[in-house]
Amino acid sequence: MFLFLAMMAYIVYFYAVRSKEIVNSAYNPRLDSYADRVIRGAILDRNGEVLAETQVTEEGDEYRYYPYGEVFAHVIGYASKGKSGLESVENFHLLTSNAFFLSKMANEFRDQKNMGDTIVTTLDANLQQAAYDALGTNKGAVVVMEASTGKILVMVSKPAFDPNSLDENWEYLNSNESGSALLNRATQGAYPPGSTFKVVTALEFMRENSGYNGYTYECAGEITAEGTTIHCFDSTVHGAEDLRTSVANSCNASFANIGLTLNKTAYRETAEELLFNKPLPSVLPYSESKFQIQKKSTSADMMMTAIGQGETQVSPYHMALITAAIANGGTLMEPYLVDCITNYSGTQVSKNKPSSYAKLMSSDEAAQLKEYMKAVVDQGTASMLGGEAYTVAGKTGTAEYSSDKEKSHSWFMGFTNIDNPELVISVIVEGYDGNSEGRTVPIAKQILDSYYY
Repeated sequence: MFLFLAMMAYIVYFYAVRSKEIVNSAYNPRLDSYADRVIRGAILDRNGEVLAETQVTEEGDEYRYYPYGEVFAHVIGYASKGKSGLESVENFHLLTSNAFFLSKMANEFRDQKNMGDTIVTTLDANLQQAAYDALGTNKGAVVVMEASTGKILVMVSKPAFDPNSLDENWEYLNSNESGSALLNRATQGAYPPGSTFKVVTALEFMRENSGYNGYTYECAGEITAEGTTIHCFDSTVHGAEDLRTSVANSCNASFANIGLTLNKTAYRETAEELLFNKPLPSVLPYSESKFQIQKKSTSADMMMTAIGQGETQVSPYHMALITAAIANGGTLMEPYLVDCITNYSGTQVSKNKPSSYAKLMSSDEAAQLKEYMKAVVDQGTASMLGGEAYTVAGKTGTAEYSSDKEKSHSWFMGFTNIDNPELVISVIVEGYDGNSEGRTVPIAKQILDSYYY
């Protein structure tokens, strides 16, 4: 009797919770039979621009066409050689037809296929193109989203691939020569966060010290503790600093000094409240971010982690989520990529609405971090973004990843319109070697200019 009841409970759970996931799996052969009766629906941007559609040749053969080629390759994905991106996530809806029932009956009598439903995304084709162009020939990624809604407007990863020619290039794309072009670096990239992580360190310091506004430090360009020396960028001597100027100047010595004072258990708890070592809200596959500080961690571990080095790893997508929470008063909105689903004639079938995911920090903490990030633009390392018709608060970062100190990852995360936050942006460039084309602040500026001007 117990086993019977357990089986019945699981069947109810399966139908209520997991059935769509199983049916929607790209590995489920049942979905292939849907394509015998339904022409795969289109995927549009938020303004109605076609991002993917099924075209039919004169001979009646169907093929998937992607008008933007490489630009949306990772977020829209592909529908041959398996499926990826939204082509995979929304596979069930693309192969479901909610056409008017009389039209469906007429098509069945004529032995003709019905048209699948249309996925209207939150993506902005113009802004996506601007981000793709701004990254240039760099390896890296860009994520742009709305702070107050969670809508994802941009997700670019490079190197990319053209899904229109996926079949003929499949062997090359799966070789080392492609530079892991199939990898969505925006969500699946795992990088040391560099100085962008200083907002996390600053948050923990604020939580442990009610008098954090009285913090002072005399930067001599470096700090040494227990045989480990941390240098500021170019060994710059910043002199007397408080917490605000430490963030604005991205002072490694000051933050390493802060790291030495932090409670290791509390530091880990704060990082995990910000979703390190935790699942992320994401409809696309992603890499879980790692925070490794434990009670047994050394002083060197604490100093390195406090400045965003050490063993900490994070994706550009995750840094966008943290930034969005700061911009939105501490509340992270559920990020999403699909605005609504319509039938082929435009009649709405379903619509997603903004919803809160979690409170990552208090509104007072978010407001203080917002002020520190504003100082980064007003007087610090992202001053290039100042003086525009739109305002920006942000944080730059440079993350070493090998013994070659000439190469590092370049980061920028930030948000626009500080008083009423609008766009959140996260940018990374891999292997930045000092050339101007690989700097993330100018890349972010180019993207934001394209939106506001």
